[in-house]
Amino acid sequence: MRAPDLFVIRCVGYTGQRRSDIVRLGPQHIKDGWITLTQAKNRDRKPVTLSIPVLPELRAVLDATPTGNLAFLVTAFGKPFTSNGFGNWFRKQCDEAGLKHCSAHGLRKAGAALAAENGATERQLMAIFGWATMKEASRYTRAARQKVLAASGMKLLSRGGDGPERGELRGGDP
Repeated sequence: MRAPDLFVIRCVGYTGQRRSDIVRLGPQHIKDGWITLTQAKNRDRKPVTLSIPVLPELRAVLDATPTGNLAFLVTAFGKPFTSNGFGNWFRKQCDEAGLKHCSAHGLRKAGAALAAENGATERQLMAIFGWATMKEASRYTRAARQKVLAASGMKLLSRGGDGPERGELRGGDP
């Protein structure tokens, strides 16, 4: 991938924000190592203002990549993307790279899954991704728990695997 494409992936991946917020994100949102922004979704009804730390990986890519003045992500003409324009541009980049199954929203979902698999709680996911209820967060923590349980349980299917000897769990003879 070209450097701007990697830059976009890191901006989405290391913030976990929706494309409607990514296209508005700029230097004015960062102060003392924190990103603070009011999410575009529901901003007129129930605004959600988030403060998330700037991860070192994001700071490194921001420092190394030329960006726009008010928006980090800009078009080839130096103008900020619209949300739909960014989505279309990202789709095209993915298609050209042979990644037809990928999307900007997919990066957000992958970030939520990664955080959950690394042990993030539902409340932590809500704080990062700006979800107002536990419903969305529980989807990711439930999937992560399932993977952990399956990984530890699969050995029980194997006779010669790492599982307990037959009968140990029942207290009887094999």
